[in-house]
Amino acid sequence: MMKLLITGGFGYLGGRLAEYLARLPHYGLVLGTRHQTGLPLWASSSSVVQTIWDSPHELRRICDGIDAVIHLAGMNAQDCAKDPDGAVEVNALHTARLLRAAIQQGVSRFIYLSTAHVYASPLTGLVTEQDCPRNLHPYATSHRAGEDVVRAASQRGEIEGVVIRLSNSFGAPMNGEVNCWMLLVNDLCRQAVQTQRLVLRTSGLQSRDFITLTDACRAIGHLLLLPSEKLGDGLFNVGGETMTVVDMAEMIQKRCVATLGFSPEIIRHEATSGEVNLNLEYRKDKLLSSGFVFDGDAAGEIDSTLCMCHVERRG
Repeated sequence: MMKLLITGGFGYLGGRLAEYLARLPHYGLVLGTRHQTGLPLWASSSSVVQTIWDSPHELRRICDGIDAVIHLAGMNAQDCAKDPDGAVEVNALHTARLLRAAIQQGVSRFIYLSTAHVYASPLTGLVTEQDCPRNLHPYATSHRAGEDVVRAASQRGEIEGVVIRLSNSFGAPMNGEVNCWMLLVNDLCRQAVQTQRLVLRTSGLQSRDFITLTDACRAIGHLLLLPSEKLGDGLFNVGGETMTVVDMAEMIQKRCVATLGFSPEIIRHEATSGEVNLNLEYRKDKLLSSGFVFDGDAAGEIDSTLCMCHVERRG
């Protein structure tokens, strides 16, 4: 059995990933969290550890006996903008500390969840792993620093480092109290249920790459088991389907009709003079060539998110 440490194991992606991996027979999960907490039913077969980020001794302790680390704990984009110094502390320095502890304890593989937004803002055109990241937002730069320490350690042969640049994942969290409702799809689902409207902050012409949480979890699981000789430089774009923001809003509108029996009104800004849809092609060739096959259900993810919002509103 492979023993995994998942930091941020009770977060948005972390919770879904833990639930996904816990259903597979060959993993033993240790979920890392900043706060002491009990295990929910969906993680009852896992164990929980408190991550004390300023203690090298405690980080070594939680890495003891671990085969692979999946490092998801980090600061979101909004908090990074408010506290750039904190962004570096959390997304870069904490990563470096955990990585060092993992190396010292003989962990075989370290998977770091970064973001597609390291490349640029807005993200447009053809984007591959060969492109030089140039986004200077604190969310992007702090994640890039975290990437660098992982890739450098991997290059030195100290550990197998994998960096995942994840695009916009969507779907229902394991717990409605998880801080994920600022994300576009989740925000629109909650708006639909609470106000029967979908209010966009823009014209909606922007293109974004969206990936279901199911496929995001499956991709992490795939890269977790990928043979060493197929890792290459360990850097992988992980995304799904490109569509405009208004196209996504229209999909949510249709799913509202199908699941909740009403059609929320879409309200958006008028396009400015000369505004056009800047195409985006977030390439996943490296991931696909490694043998990964997408199997996510976008409609199902939206339906489950709408239903969660509906139940919470009623209850």
